[in-house]
Amino acid sequence: MVTHVPAGDPGDERGMLLAFVEAQRGAIRRSVLGLTEEQAASRPTVSDFSLSGLLKHAAETELNWLRLAQRRPNDRQRDETTWADGFRLVGDETVPGMLEFWKKVASETETFIHHEVGDMNDTFPLPPAPWYPENERCSMRWLLVHLVEEIGRHAGHADILRESLDGRKALDLVAEEAGSSGRS
Repeated sequence: MVTHVPAGDPGDERGMLLAFVEAQRGAIRRSVLGLTEEQAASRPTVSDFSLSGLLKHAAETELNWLRLAQRRPNDRQRDETTWADGFRLVGDETVPGMLEFWKKVASETETFIHHEVGDMNDTFPLPPAPWYPENERCSMRWLLVHLVEEIGRHAGHADILRESLDGRKALDLVAEEAGSSGRS
């Protein structure tokens, strides 16, 4: 449970950036706290987003960027035919299963950054996409800042969806996760 990212060691750039990524992950994880599978899959607004879909999308997005940085194949890579499945649970997928999957991805991201990346200036190619310049590269630092941006954007969506479902606000969920009765 992170709502404030402490400064920690001011010289530990990797740790600081990973702490900000984890803060955003936590916001999405908390958004499904105490919900049934049906509630998490519901779409309480005119958007196509559901909380379980955002959870899956954020986890798969982190995995995708990790695999790009590692220069390894991604067995969950989406294309035009499977894109929509990246925003909803399908088959035997469940919220607890997706939380566990993301926990493993997060651990792998942290291990990679702390133990396999030699320098935060090391680069890898951006994927081909209409929104990226051709033959562009990005650094490991860029990767972590982008994960903060991407996961944070969806954490905001999750806040709105959760409040639309049952009126619970992000700080209420922070208190519930911490074991207190919530805000007064």
